[in-house]
Amino acid sequence: MSTLPLNLNGYTDLPDDKIAFIVTFLEMNEKRARPAVPEPAGVQLERWAQAEPAEYIRLFKEIGTDWLWFSRLTLPEDELAAILSKPTREIFSPVRGGQRLGLLEIDYEHRSNPEVAYFGLVPDAIGGGLGRWLMNQAIDMAWARPETERLWLHTCTGDSPQALPFYMACGFRPYRRAIEVAEDPRIAGHLPADVGAHVPYFDPR
Repeated sequence: MSTLPLNLNGYTDLPDDKIAFIVTFLEMNEKRARPAVPEPAGVQLERWAQAEPAEYIRLFKEIGTDWLWFSRLTLPEDELAAILSKPTREIFSPVRGGQRLGLLEIDYEHRSNPEVAYFGLVPDAIGGGLGRWLMNQAIDMAWARPETERLWLHTCTGDSPQALPFYMACGFRPYRRAIEVAEDPRIAGHLPADVGAHVPYFDPR
């Protein structure tokens, strides 16, 4: 497979079937004081101890389709099931009236450096403080473990433009950037061609 040279002082052309993002990594090296956020009315945070791949993917798409979330969509079902059932991975969902409103996934594989692997809300749940409340739950759970030395996560320019300032407002600080190049999930058929309008789609026909 050929590789394209990366120009760090100019433009680098991409094939039409590829997309590129700037990824920002953020960390929290101690539990920081945060404004108290009241528990949203009627919402409970439920541990999703046995997430079924089909139901997980349904929620994953509902949250992330507009932002080209694709990483879990490319996995075979058995591989996804194995990831979701790892004892070092904890999955939660805020629930109201039996409806899942979002996803919080924390990976404790590296015990001193847990990662908020996935975080998001369904479109109808955005606004009103649910996101800040949910992140506060994540921070409290991670730092309740005595072995935690750092909590980290990452976001990218493919995600909501609100994501980076939101994470920083929650107490995370950027520490690294990277360029991610991947196959366009719309061309690969993992997502519809008409989503992710903020990332131009090049019709391969």
